[in-house]
Amino acid sequence: MSGTTTAQPPVPAPAVLPSADEAVVHTLLNCVLREMTDEETRRITDGRLLLRFPFTGAGLRVALRRTSLTGAHRFTGPVQEHKPKGWTRIGWRRLAALVHAELSLRTGTRNDEFLGQVAASHRAVSSALARPRTPPCRPPRTGGWLAAYLGSEQSLLLGHRFHPTPKAHGADPATWAAYAPEEGARFPLRLLAVREDFVVQESAEPGALTPLDRAGEAPAGFKLLPAHPWQFRLLHRHPGFASAVARGDVLDLGTGGPPVTPTASVRTVHDGTAFLKFSLDVRITNCLRKNAHYELAGAVALTRLLGPTLDDMAVRHPGAVVLREPAYRSLALRGPDGSADRALLEGFGVIVREGLGPHVPAGATPLLAAALADEYPTGPGRVAALLDGAGPSAATDWWGRYVDLVVPPVLSAFFVHGLILEPHLQNVVVCVDEDGAPVRVVFRDLEGTKLVTGTHRDALAALPGDVARMLTYDVRHGWDRVVYCLFVNHLAETLAAVADLHPGTEPALWRRVRDTLARCAANLGEPPLLRSLLAGEALPAKANLLTRWQRAPDREARYVRLPSPLTDANVTEEPAS
Repeated sequence: MSGTTTAQPPVPAPAVLPSADEAVVHTLLNCVLREMTDEETRRITDGRLLLRFPFTGAGLRVALRRTSLTGAHRFTGPVQEHKPKGWTRIGWRRLAALVHAELSLRTGTRNDEFLGQVAASHRAVSSALARPRTPPCRPPRTGGWLAAYLGSEQSLLLGHRFHPTPKAHGADPATWAAYAPEEGARFPLRLLAVREDFVVQESAEPGALTPLDRAGEAPAGFKLLPAHPWQFRLLHRHPGFASAVARGDVLDLGTGGPPVTPTASVRTVHDGTAFLKFSLDVRITNCLRKNAHYELAGAVALTRLLGPTLDDMAVRHPGAVVLREPAYRSLALRGPDGSADRALLEGFGVIVREGLGPHVPAGATPLLAAALADEYPTGPGRVAALLDGAGPSAATDWWGRYVDLVVPPVLSAFFVHGLILEPHLQNVVVCVDEDGAPVRVVFRDLEGTKLVTGTHRDALAALPGDVARMLTYDVRHGWDRVVYCLFVNHLAETLAAVADLHPGTEPALWRRVRDTLARCAANLGEPPLLRSLLAGEALPAKANLLTRWQRAPDREARYVRLPSPLTDANVTEEPAS
């Protein structure tokens, strides 16, 4: 199916939201294109992408709004299937069934959950799109930033566009909407008072547990333990918990304190100042979203261990900061074997993450990077709003500033400190000034932050073995993770939002990335991994569809390889004036 690769002139970016049907079918097709086709089974001709499934022989096509150097094309209109009588429009159910059939043959395994998960994602997207919402606008030039920031966190109505079921979850839809960020949720926490003998907690610095203590009042001899209401309903009938309540070792204080706002990760909420990361024993996309015991201890351990590293990075890169997670608290009730009941320890574990306030420059507004990169007008702070009216040259300059903020600290972390950050779009907050220009980046979520095997040996040796093991990746695994998160998930998607405004600038935008990468390589002593990247080594992309199909844990996710947009052939075109 190789051959013609012509495309029609670009179509302007959409000014309205898609339907749930269109959003789900395009997202699923993104995964098909990236993970299930190759040069022999895909081509672009006459402004359309044509695909063929090698095992079932099914043929598909869709019109293209704009092509992409990495294959992350923008689709427009319906997907069509080739039938004996010609091309027929199909919906998301039919496409999901075709994918199910193809993967069953390709992998030799079945996944009886898959179609239901696609349907669940469609249901969640439909609900979010149906909810009345304020039209998105540019962030305020003056005044407080909190409303705009939280609006950006809750604006991801459609989810990850390279995940087959980005809004799927295993919870009851009737109760879940009250806690879903895309539904604009705000809610009070459930407050528990736990007798001090049954509290387990760690703190890396004085006052780190204050965000938990200020949520309410606990009697003398007890510690306050806020709980996510959904998780409380799931666990309150657990025999060990019910017995502790009956004995008076745990007091249920009911809901209380000021309402919290769920962020894009769903289980991490903002209390007005700091972030609290709860466990949710429900599968969201690929994983059960709970704080494993080693993640509770690991967050605090990393905060302690990385203190000097993060201080050094702040000097090297004053435009970047990594949020620390300096404390956790949970419930340690003894199980039948005499050890702490794991279900309760992990289920009620809550991690404290420091807030944004101290890190936002005066006059700036923090915005979730995933919201900036959104193709559709779903919330505040989109690139399309920040660059409204800017010409190609100004947009390219804005992009250069963005890349210079995001790329160098991630590479320094890896090559200087053996620190593997996970800077995907949902893990980065970008602070923009009154003119919409990026002035600082904030990296968050130590769960995805790892150490290169062989570094930080003394500090790791002092940790429990299970905690230390989960904090490390080997060099190749870690580098693939960095390149995927930074270049494929983050930069390519934000770049696409800029290129949507000025089609034809994509080569110039990637040239800015390459220029920054070359400077970093020179400053870091020309590491071979960076030289290979500059030479056009294929980029690793996380295979979310195959990972979901095979029900593999995220840590074992497979990668597919994408053509590099950094080669000489791709970065020579000048932007239009």
